[in-house]
Amino acid sequence: MKAKVKDLMTGEVVAVRRDASFKEMAVRLRQYRVSAFPVIDENRRVIGVVSEADLLAKEALAGDHAGIPAAITGILHHKDYKKSEGLTAADLMTHPAVTVRPEDSVEHAARLMYTLQVKRLPVVDSGGYLVGIVSRADLLTIFDRTDEEIHAEIVNEVILREFLVDPAMFTVAVADGVVTVHGNPETGELGRKLVTRIRQVQGVVAVRDELAYPPPERSVAALYF
Repeated sequence: MKAKVKDLMTGEVVAVRRDASFKEMAVRLRQYRVSAFPVIDENRRVIGVVSEADLLAKEALAGDHAGIPAAITGILHHKDYKKSEGLTAADLMTHPAVTVRPEDSVEHAARLMYTLQVKRLPVVDSGGYLVGIVSRADLLTIFDRTDEEIHAEIVNEVILREFLVDPAMFTVAVADGVVTVHGNPETGELGRKLVTRIRQVQGVVAVRDELAYPPPERSVAALYF
């Protein structure tokens, strides 16, 4: 079964209101040992995210910029300096917030985190209300499955029930999440689809394709040449 965000997220979320002060946010970041938290409105809808980097901008950029190389100050965007003057969550937050839904796939959340280089994402329902948060560490828990669990899913769920093929046609071995599959698929297409599907099984780190593929069929036209 493919894991969804709701399977991995944390339901108890440290969040702040838009009028939270800089000092309050700095204290809570340290108190709860988080790197960022969602900013919510009075109805608990997510309107932005404040990170430790946003707070650091105040100390790094506010006031005198002496000592900062001109090359760096030249590329800093106006909004970076504006944030350094912020006093509340509304001033400092990044908005609109990038969020995920409980039903989103783990792969989707991972792509967002990797692309945007963020450590956590607020989880919201269809109305935009905060229901949880998911972190990089949460997503990596999909690799906690044992080799035995992975092997059982590949053999019983994938090969037998999805592909309707006798599992005895294949030999599947799993070691530290790496799957090695041997066998003689009836067609090359079947073999390739099977390997692709195995890669999608939760907890699989890699797949070593050792299948003995049948030779490609020659077309009728080719028989006359």
